[in-house]
Amino acid sequence: MILQKLLKSLQDYTVLGYKAVREIDISGISFNTRNLEKGDLFVAIKGVDVNGHKYVNKALEKGASAILLEDEAYVSKGKDIPFIKIQNTRKALALIAAAFYGFPARKLKVIGVTGTDGKTTTSTIIHQILNDAGYKTGLITSINAIIGDKAFQTGFHTTTPDALSLQKYLAEMVASGSEYAIIETSSHGLAQYRVEACEYDIAVLTNITSEHLDFHKSRDEYISAKAHLFELLSLSYKKNDIPKISVLNYDDPSYGTFSKYDADQHFSFGLNTKADFLADEISQENGLLKFTIHTRKDKFNVESHLLGIYNVYNILAAVAVAYSQNISKEKIILSIASLQHIKGRMERIAHKTGNFNMIIDFAHTTNALENALDSVRSFTKGLIHVVFGSAGLRDVQKRKEMGIVAGKLADKIYITAEDPRTESVDDIINEIAAGCIQEGRKEGIDFFKIPDREKAIEKAILSAQDGDTVITCGKAHETTMCYGAQELPWSEYLVVQNALKMRELMLTENHAEKKSRL
Repeated sequence: MILQKLLKSLQDYTVLGYKAVREIDISGISFNTRNLEKGDLFVAIKGVDVNGHKYVNKALEKGASAILLEDEAYVSKGKDIPFIKIQNTRKALALIAAAFYGFPARKLKVIGVTGTDGKTTTSTIIHQILNDAGYKTGLITSINAIIGDKAFQTGFHTTTPDALSLQKYLAEMVASGSEYAIIETSSHGLAQYRVEACEYDIAVLTNITSEHLDFHKSRDEYISAKAHLFELLSLSYKKNDIPKISVLNYDDPSYGTFSKYDADQHFSFGLNTKADFLADEISQENGLLKFTIHTRKDKFNVESHLLGIYNVYNILAAVAVAYSQNISKEKIILSIASLQHIKGRMERIAHKTGNFNMIIDFAHTTNALENALDSVRSFTKGLIHVVFGSAGLRDVQKRKEMGIVAGKLADKIYITAEDPRTESVDDIINEIAAGCIQEGRKEGIDFFKIPDREKAIEKAILSAQDGDTVITCGKAHETTMCYGAQELPWSEYLVVQNALKMRELMLTENHAEKKSRL
């Protein structure tokens, strides 16, 4: 593609160099020299840890056709290629990527789901309903990207992919015949302009609690990042007669702030009678979540296999989206009932090693941990065993808070590693333990500090008795554990299964020993 055509998607740029941009053919786009190929446009981004401008010369050595940058000091004199200077290369990358792939979002109905908790679950429920209703729908979440009948990994510890990958996924959705795209949209993705050219048609907010304050610095800045989704909704490309729709949690304190953003249609959900989609008569029995949904026109009962009372909100949000797309309540009811589980979201793991519940969950915020423990209490006859940690270099203030929540709501607490990065695992564990101690819990009796996550999970599972629940939180679907700067292979599922096998072997040996004594 001719560079000049790509640059039409940008504003206020300056071309420096020795060739007119109309003469330059761009074969691809890259912001990482490790995967840059000859003929690519290299976009130099000032990242959190790495300044891409330092790799301009490396990009030139590898045959970049042009360089897009912010800092003119990195322009190489005498190089016969254009250097394009712009104020924000992150934002420019999203716009140029969209242009390179033919503005795929303009050919789809795009749904963005943001919030502190429930993004993946809400996105997945919407995807299920739309597909069951006969609409071919693509999905991008922290678990993976689903396009047609194929699933793709989207990266380590990533909710919203980088702008270039995101536009590529959207283009593949268009090529596969998709009508809808659902994007789990994180505050990082919004603040770093990864979703700038996604041309949203529906924006959903699940809730707002405190998270990622290591990155956003303040709660106000975090809320502002989330609000950018609704700014994008109001300003995005108009697609024929497709309305711009806002879907908000009426019960969340953020409702008043977010309801002020422009949209063609506004929908709310919650337990408050003023909400457009209201839930009541809520119960959870025998593995089924049941409740009644009241709309402005009618009411109907739903049943879901998803564990956790808090999933009422996630289901309500998805139902509001479905109603906005004129999907019948009959199809919605069947679709919700057919969804068995969501990977790593209060996921029950089947086993034959005793009559206790084994659950894997992704809860990694104070609010999510509280919701998870409250939920398992509703069906746990015995003790709750919880295994969790807190990520290094992330949200330091939540560590003690999570310890307090665990101290209040769990019976046995196993504090362990969760992507410590360059921080000391022991230091992180001690900060969490301080919260448990504040709640009067005793080390070695109520809580245990076990830096090795595999050993922590083993201890929890081997300690469980009939009627208990073991829940591991914080890793779930993730495939690596970060120590230092290294991403080491990790599977919560494999570790849990190995511990269950160990338990089964021990039970077999104990049974054989008792039998031999007789």
